[in-house]
Amino acid sequence: MARSGLKVRFRPAAADDADVAVPLIYSSGPSAFDFVFTTRDGGDALAFLHHCFVDGAGEFGWRNHWVGVVDGRVVAVGAGYGADTKWTFTLAAARQIVGHYGLRRALGVIARGLRVESVIRPPEGDMHYLAHLAVLPELRGRGIGRVLIDQLVGMARDAGRRRVTLDVAASNPRAEALYRRAGFKVTGERKSQLANGLGRVPDHRRMERVLD
Repeated sequence: MARSGLKVRFRPAAADDADVAVPLIYSSGPSAFDFVFTTRDGGDALAFLHHCFVDGAGEFGWRNHWVGVVDGRVVAVGAGYGADTKWTFTLAAARQIVGHYGLRRALGVIARGLRVESVIRPPEGDMHYLAHLAVLPELRGRGIGRVLIDQLVGMARDAGRRRVTLDVAASNPRAEALYRRAGFKVTGERKSQLANGLGRVPDHRRMERVLD
């Protein structure tokens, strides 16, 4: 239960959650998503994320996400995964990008995605990585974000993980403060010079929580 008294129930995401879940996923990093997935000839990041979510596979697929529900309404979304997903996620992303953009445009999207990994590093070693954490704007500040984090950290603990990590934009102090309250500490910061006319990847801080 959130501190506001809202009763939040968590369940695995489903394909038909897309209309609410996909805008939430996009809101977790809109500038970076636009940098990678928006193209000058009309390609749209939100449309691509929708394509991936409904497809189900990979980092952005519904199978990789959990949703928080209040009174039957999806109000939050998040994902948690380890380094063992690297190749399955990579292959799924390549297929989804080519399928959505076509081969010619896909090459640029893939190249930009690889550049972003210099700032927002994928999980490695024994990390359990939290991503795409978001709550409906009108319900932020009511404790749902903390309950979402606790849910995903609990799942990491149940899976035998001992180190949970995430990345937060340096331009998002409110989210960083939430993660600090949830027991995460900053372990490093990566500067970014990645920008184009469609989006900019901000500096990001890596945060970590060691589980008992």
